[in-house]
Amino acid sequence: MDEIDTSLLALLKENARLPVAALAQSLGLARSTVQSRIERMERQGVIRGYTVRLGEAAERSSIRATALLQIEPRSLPTVLARLKSVGEVSSVHTTSGRFDLIVALIAPSTQALDLALDAIGAAPGVRSSESLVHLSTRIERGV
Repeated sequence: MDEIDTSLLALLKENARLPVAALAQSLGLARSTVQSRIERMERQGVIRGYTVRLGEAAERSSIRATALLQIEPRSLPTVLARLKSVGEVSSVHTTSGRFDLIVALIAPSTQALDLALDAIGAAPGVRSSESLVHLSTRIERGV
């Protein structure tokens, strides 16, 4: 990846729906050059896909939370298998420090979130958990 790829990715992160012609104009490149770069980055896995970021109105109907998990030694595969089976789990990250895993959850209701957290806490290999319910988003940048 070079500086042009980095600039192209920044434009796509801001608005992945920009037409290739608009991207090319912003970068001062030919449309075919930009198209080739996008296709190359897709093949290489630099660009894994495109997504929709929901607005505040759409997200009001869902509850977001984070669960911080401490797990027993050598239990990661078992815990991950359980987490994959919980529909409210949107992502799982390993981490350093006091907790071993950070689990992001999105639930349609507090009741659904409560059931998901209970299922996670009862999973074999989970030593302890701490959950945090997200109240509002103050800053959000495209990932």
